[in-house]
Amino acid sequence: MKKANIILIAFICLSNTLFAQKTFTLKSNDLGGQATVEEEFNGFGCTGKNQSPQLSWENAPEGTKSFAITMYDPDAPTGSGWWHWLVFDIPADVDQLVSGAGNVKLDLAPKQAIQSITDYGMRGYGGPCPPEGDGLHEYIITIYALKMDKLGLDQNANPATVGYYLWSNTLGKASIVAYYQREKK
Repeated sequence: MKKANIILIAFICLSNTLFAQKTFTLKSNDLGGQATVEEEFNGFGCTGKNQSPQLSWENAPEGTKSFAITMYDPDAPTGSGWWHWLVFDIPADVDQLVSGAGNVKLDLAPKQAIQSITDYGMRGYGGPCPPEGDGLHEYIITIYALKMDKLGLDQNANPATVGYYLWSNTLGKASIVAYYQREKK
């Protein structure tokens, strides 16, 4: 009986070691420890450069065939938040986006990746630009590990459609949160 218990305990310990899954993680060298973003949008009264942050990720779930990234402001005074960035069909062998990859004119994103329409009505990254004096806004940057190579959408897909396809095809996701506040002038 004692020998059986030892074997059982050894099996449980070995199983936990063999099947332990590492955490899917998203990081950014550009956001720093404070996780604040600069005024980056150029329009709506803001004068930034629309430079998307550098992002890297690791430990994607098994079976990941592609990735998607979104940036969302749940604090926007719209009743439904504000989508600042939607990029999908990022190949599974890619593990980072360089700073500025959200600018469709610079062509820094992976070739197969599609950047679709944001709530600004344009493709690519649109940085923070909350209304003046509206307080601190939260910006949630999320990477989705997807079970399909391509979502089957094009660059004209709106945020609601992209969100539906992401919801239906996600194996796992990881997020980081950044903050920005536009002072009243």
